[in-house]
Parts: sequence; structure tokens; C-alpha cells
Amino acid sequence: MKTDPRYEIIIYWSEADEAFIAEVPELAGCAADGASYSEALQNVEIVIQEWIETAKEMGRTIPKPKGKLMFA
Repeated sequence: MKTDPRYEIIIYWSEADEAFIAEVPELAGCAADGASYSEALQNVEIVIQEWIETAKEMGRTIPKPKGKLMFA
């Protein structure tokens, strides 16, 4: 099953973790890390799929992708 690429993914460098962190704000707790930007992105794509599969198994609602989120 393929990951829905429409979820917003935020990727940043974390000095504390010495890694790139990729977060998916629309999916609570959905995040991954990697030694490079591309590795973090690849890892979070896997985690998004696992997050969705777990939510389905638990009967939880899966948020529809909104695309770019607005923060004030």
C-alpha cells in the first residue's frame, strides 16, 4: 500500500538528536528521523503508512490530508 503524499511533512535538523527530524502534524505522534534529509523523508513515509494501518486496526478516524497547514 502506498503512502498518501498529501500530508504535510516538516523536516528540520535537531542538534539534540544529531539527526534530521520529520514530523507529520496532521497525524498525532507521527514522526521519524534520519542521518540525512532524504533518509528522514524515506523513514517518515514508512511511519505514515504504519500510523494509518494501526489507526484502521484500532477503528480510529484517519484525518484527511489538508496539505499546507497555517500557523499563526
